[in-house]
Amino acid sequence: MQTFRSIALVAALALGLTACGQQASAPAAEQVAPLTEGAWTLDPADSRLSYVSIKAGEIAEANQFDSLAGSVAADGTATIDIDLASVNTGIDIRNERMREIFFDVAGNPKAVVTAKLDPAAFAALAVGQSITRSLTASVAIKGVEQEVETEVLVTRVSADRVTVVPTAPVIISTDMFELTDELGELRALAQLPSITPAVPVTFTLAFTRS
Repeated sequence: MQTFRSIALVAALALGLTACGQQASAPAAEQVAPLTEGAWTLDPADSRLSYVSIKAGEIAEANQFDSLAGSVAADGTATIDIDLASVNTGIDIRNERMREIFFDVAGNPKAVVTAKLDPAAFAALAVGQSITRSLTASVAIKGVEQEVETEVLVTRVSADRVTVVPTAPVIISTDMFELTDELGELRALAQLPSITPAVPVTFTLAFTRS
């Protein structure tokens, strides 16, 4: 009996020491800085801004802008610059007309989107988590500025990376930015019966902490 108790005691001590050693060697949980720390810069390689145009009442075509830049400051001020000369419709002559006639990029090289975010609303967002928020953005094109309402899904994909996508396409129309005459000129040049003046816009914006 005494021998059995001695073996049991040694075994218990061994298990206890092993457990203590495992706890001591376990890595500490990663400390992730809150989103409110530092500024964030747009990653153009992983960001997209596209829209769908409709001509002759039934032909839908995907278009996009190939060059974007932007940032979100620590106070929540967000700015996105859209290089209008980078418009990509998939057809060279149409790209040229969009640049020269519709956007007049010589005098209006970019569109600017600005928004004011509430940093506190995103401060506790953990890696892998998402949050949905309503957003009012100011969009300026060719000297005309309009407010656009949308809802965005913000996902923290890593400690220093965030993605932003709309929960539904944003509808933009030519009359919002006084571009109806320019649209008519494009329609006439292309000899089309119609070009729909409203387009759905979608985007994926990726930001990294500076």
